[in-house]
Amino acid sequence: MSLLSIGTLAFDAIETPFGKTDKIVGGACTYISLAASYFVARSRVVSVVGGDFPKDRLNDLQSRGVDLDGLQIKEDEKSFFWSGKYHTDMNSRDTLVTELNVLESFDPIIPDSYKDDTSYLMLGNLAPVVQLQVLERLSVRPKLVVLDTMNFWMDIAMDDLKKVLKKVDVLTINDEEARQLSGEYSLVKAAEVIRQMGPKYLIIKKGEHGALLFHGEDMFFAPALPLAEVVDPTGAGDTFAGGFIGYLAKTDDVSFENMKRAIIYGSALASFTVERFGTEKLESLTPDEIEARVAEFIKLATFNMDFAAV
Repeated sequence: MSLLSIGTLAFDAIETPFGKTDKIVGGACTYISLAASYFVARSRVVSVVGGDFPKDRLNDLQSRGVDLDGLQIKEDEKSFFWSGKYHTDMNSRDTLVTELNVLESFDPIIPDSYKDDTSYLMLGNLAPVVQLQVLERLSVRPKLVVLDTMNFWMDIAMDDLKKVLKKVDVLTINDEEARQLSGEYSLVKAAEVIRQMGPKYLIIKKGEHGALLFHGEDMFFAPALPLAEVVDPTGAGDTFAGGFIGYLAKTDDVSFENMKRAIIYGSALASFTVERFGTEKLESLTPDEIEARVAEFIKLATFNMDFAAV
């Protein structure tokens, strides 16, 4: 099934308690596409980069089956750049530099070949008005639309965000964002409020504490795998999203039960990403490694017990 991802191919510079990097390749679409490549033989990207973006990294993505016909390359401009420093707990960070560059005027141009042949759409974290433009420019509505957003857009573009929420099937946000969007502290109550805004499914990511999936009266909790070493959390959420939608596209099953499996696969891939800086670990996995990591998640969450009356 055809998978299209909208988001950034960009540069990051990262500092954590375990070290720091100079400019390295990052961006939502980079992580999403790499994660999805373990499930689908071919996926598509709509994004924009400057002339400074390394051509060899574009070639690497293409070698993994990523179709870049929707990528705009503006040779005379610079790519989006973000720099951040993580605190000791690795759950919070300070943004040091944000340079929008080509992203400031990004107009998502959808190739004709994508418009009526997109079954699964991943709307990465961009301005809601851009996400709306993508939906409006597709000739046929995809089978499943997944949206990622963040508190920044809730602060400055809430009206546009609410418009796009009415048009998506799955929203993925973290617990802080869920509380801000809903005005509710309880995540169960927050989920009810948010689903009334449009999404049939809601995924609330809780970082090192796992993820929650809500649909109607159904709820599922996926634990996070305790890791001996977390080096860099950057891109973990995008990796999760790519693994999630990639698995759904591979199986072509959007039932609640299959979404549970997709969350485990997304979580497994994200757990690899945080073990190295940037995309280093995500680029070198084998199917056996992924299945072994999924088995660890299953073992962590499964138990047999004979219940006796008390």
